[in-house]
Amino acid sequence: MQPSTKQLNLLDPTIPARSIIWFLAWPTIVEQILQVTVTYVDSAMVGSLGAEATAAISINNSMIWLVNGWMNAIAIGFSVLMARNIGAGNTVRAKQVVKQSLLASLWYGAFLTALLSVVGLYLPTWLGAAENVRPLAKDYMKFIAIGYIPNLLMIVIGGILRSSGDSRTPLYLNTFNNLLNILLNLFFIFPVVKVGSLSLKGLGMGVGGASLATTLSCTFTAVLLLLSLFRNDRLIKLEIKDWKFDRQIHAQALKLGIPVALERSTLSFGQIVLTKMVSTLGTAALAAHYLANTAESITYLPPSGISTAATTLVAQSLGKGDTTLAKKFADNCVVAGTILMSTMGFFMFLFAPQLMGIFTSDQTVVHLGAKILRIEAFAEPAFGLSLLVFGVLRGAGDMKGPFTISLAGMWLLRLPLAWVLLRTTHLGLQGIWIAMMSDLILRGIISYFRYRGGSWQKAWK
Repeated sequence: MQPSTKQLNLLDPTIPARSIIWFLAWPTIVEQILQVTVTYVDSAMVGSLGAEATAAISINNSMIWLVNGWMNAIAIGFSVLMARNIGAGNTVRAKQVVKQSLLASLWYGAFLTALLSVVGLYLPTWLGAAENVRPLAKDYMKFIAIGYIPNLLMIVIGGILRSSGDSRTPLYLNTFNNLLNILLNLFFIFPVVKVGSLSLKGLGMGVGGASLATTLSCTFTAVLLLLSLFRNDRLIKLEIKDWKFDRQIHAQALKLGIPVALERSTLSFGQIVLTKMVSTLGTAALAAHYLANTAESITYLPPSGISTAATTLVAQSLGKGDTTLAKKFADNCVVAGTILMSTMGFFMFLFAPQLMGIFTSDQTVVHLGAKILRIEAFAEPAFGLSLLVFGVLRGAGDMKGPFTISLAGMWLLRLPLAWVLLRTTHLGLQGIWIAMMSDLILRGIISYFRYRGGSWQKAWK
């Protein structure tokens, strides 16, 4: 029997584990490919404006990663809690979790908008951006900040739908989001848009136009995702009544989400420190660092989709009380995801110059970016393993594992080694990426032993 319906019973014993994993994973993988494609297009459009424009996005990127990490932590906390209740057969409670997640999105989204509107004014100076880059960087962050309520709603609702067994609705609506983003980019970034022989007038906002296009497309998509929760065929169909604050649900979701937020904060603050180091190497190095990170993100897609499936399947299986099924799903996900990540790393090594050439015609940036991508390629198998194990651990409720592993890799290895190599060698940006590679390999090794130990199966209790 093959899964064919959108609201599949993920714990149906008559369906092979690999079929269920693929049913959940492929829409997420395609969705992420679309998102990365838009990031590629976005970076290429901005890159066409020059290295200063690319550096303006790069200087903000670590802070944006930090905030995105917080938003994903909120989504994971509520999604895992909801999946736990679905696995236990308590759909009434699952619906209440969804309602509370939407209320939380409004509060936290408003807080993030206020926070980043202020921080964005000072961040470029704090991180040592060149004088000519700072105004562009402030302009970019200004429009990103005002979109955090719809952005958070998108992330939370997408996570809720995937954890309930519907990974296709987020795919369809995020496809719309990505296409709309590209279209708005054209008219917001450039003063003139050529369509065949026609020349249409654009807003010519440059870097700020790219962030405004992102915010507007997120807003439209968030509204559509919200409306989808009220459909009659939805397992977690919502109703207008009974939206009171539930302290217990928020406490449970926070207990699950706070370690994830700490993990993401650990990584993102580390990235901010790393960006500060990179900025001392000049605008070309900063642009190469940002674009290489963007190019590398394509390798995450298959394992990230499978990791998301692992979180959902392990959470529902353990919610049902079936540790054998949870282990079966986990083993399949870890093996498949690691193999896919390794394959993607191999192709990244081969085609590093071509990947960098997508984003910029600056040959200095392309040459440097290709070198650091090839360094990172050696870490991809270990990185893939850690991504998959983290997905399993989160589904099991072992949120502290990813946090402690990330803390050790970033702050005990990556940053100290990057500082040493920067100060004592002439490797420059390559030295920083050697430190990144070492961190990812360490994470993979620790993750392997954490997973093999099996204690995650009892973390649920």
